[in-house]
Amino acid sequence: MANQYYNRYQNFILNGTQRNIPYVKLPPKSTDKVQIYRVGITRLDKVSQTFYGTPYFGWLILQANPEYGGSEINIPDNAILKIPFPLTSSLLDYKSALDNYSFYYGK
Repeated sequence: MANQYYNRYQNFILNGTQRNIPYVKLPPKSTDKVQIYRVGITRLDKVSQTFYGTPYFGWLILQANPEYGGSEINIPDNAILKIPFPLTSSLLDYKSALDNYSFYYGK
């Protein structure tokens, strides 16, 4: 799963229209990493590349740091970002959280 692109939007398209993707909480793991964010230097695609070997998972890093409102522009200088790690188990955690959300609130 981690070596290929993970389309997080695929389950939220209904009749050709994309629905809003809910925020779901990722459980912390002892294997999670941290990264200090430097405004103007750090970019989430590059952080994703460093930790996951692909630039496509900045959204997953934002998901693990809800205090920044889901937007990289809201991350202050010198913020400590939690990096969900390893990627494969973090994606499985995300998928499981979405499944639970759908079970309780519907699709």
